[in-house]
Amino acid sequence: MKISIVGTGYVGLVTGTCFSEVGIDVTCVDIDEKKIEGLKNGIVPIYEPGLEQMVKRNVEKGRLHFSTNLASTLDGTQVVFSAVGTPPDEDGSADLQYVLDVAREIGRNMTDYVLVVTKSTVPVGTAEKVKNAIREELDKRGVKIEFDVASNPEFLKEGAAVEDFLKPDRIVVGVESSRAETLMKRLYKPFTLNGHPVIFMDVPSAEMTKYAANSMLATKISFMNDIANLCEIVGADVNMVRRGIGSDSRIGKKFIYPGIGYGGSCFPKDVKALIRTAEEKGYDLHVLKAVEQVNERQKSVLFDKLNKYYNGDLKGRTIAMWGLSFKPQTDDMREAPSLTIINRLLDAGAKVVAYDPVAIDEAKRRLGDKIAYANDQYEALIDADALLMVTEWPEFRFPNFNVVKKLLKTAAVFDGRNVYDVMEMKSLGFDYFCIGINTGEKE
Repeated sequence: MKISIVGTGYVGLVTGTCFSEVGIDVTCVDIDEKKIEGLKNGIVPIYEPGLEQMVKRNVEKGRLHFSTNLASTLDGTQVVFSAVGTPPDEDGSADLQYVLDVAREIGRNMTDYVLVVTKSTVPVGTAEKVKNAIREELDKRGVKIEFDVASNPEFLKEGAAVEDFLKPDRIVVGVESSRAETLMKRLYKPFTLNGHPVIFMDVPSAEMTKYAANSMLATKISFMNDIANLCEIVGADVNMVRRGIGSDSRIGKKFIYPGIGYGGSCFPKDVKALIRTAEEKGYDLHVLKAVEQVNERQKSVLFDKLNKYYNGDLKGRTIAMWGLSFKPQTDDMREAPSLTIINRLLDAGAKVVAYDPVAIDEAKRRLGDKIAYANDQYEALIDADALLMVTEWPEFRFPNFNVVKKLLKTAAVFDGRNVYDVMEMKSLGFDYFCIGINTGEKE
């Protein structure tokens, strides 16, 4: 079976590589010549555990190819996945420019039946726009060639994307014909042999499922952060509350950990896009608007605690930061809480020294020399006035606290991910602050 994947970003590269891993002939297409040349030589532009080795293996096996020319890949291709970016417009809606560009190019160059599958996260109604764009190009050519359009949203977690693709919880596919359904069943058969379900539905429902799923998870996060802030005020322990409600099977234990807000490429963008879709249809999504507001506020909670600790005087102080990526196991800093915190610290006149196991290069690209970068977690602490724990990388979980205390000018730790134990930190002599627990320390 021969397929093409258009777009070698996070979704496209993981999708194409994992399909090639099960023996499918895959060509990944991108207009970025430098990126394609790098991929041909085994240079993977994103950090994702296990991906680089898998790319190299399948290139060597002759199952995974890379090209800058979509037209040249269409001959004999049965399925084309569109996995290009859908960045948010200024009004929050998804920009479909690249999705429709791909559709038009397919229409200009296809010579036989092809199933066009939208893998990018797109608003309801996008498949119809893709279909119309292909038809317009076929009409210009004066030819009639059959094709189908399907929706196959991705549900990949950054940091665990390869595992998620190879062993999915579920595969959602929106189709309009039995021919398209048969092709998708065949394509995903290797991934369903262990009982993982393929859920077929109509195309609009598949498009909505992706947005609804991410918005629900974002809602759980913001709800728990709101509860955490109230816990501090009333003297409750949010960790105990979390355990209490998480034991209810109707609620579950996942995505109810308090922190400093969600970030990344999916949740912020998808919540905004769904809000905008509703507005375009004359409907107001009050809950999701509140989710977004809570999340933006939560990104400043750690800074506010630090600022209060120093009585509003952060000018000239050095603040150490552990973690820059929006979550562990990725170098992605899109909408990362670290960026909000850094900007507020700089505006207050503080100096920031940061360390992250993999996101330093991305931080340098985004921030340049606005902050200083440490070579390891302990170097970041030297003569710092406080430590901010921003991203819960595993290597930060069990530091040598004697070294931490010795290196810091002030033994003050502000834990945005509730990694450390309150009583232990107090017994070690730290002024310790976390989310959703009133530690009794001076703020």
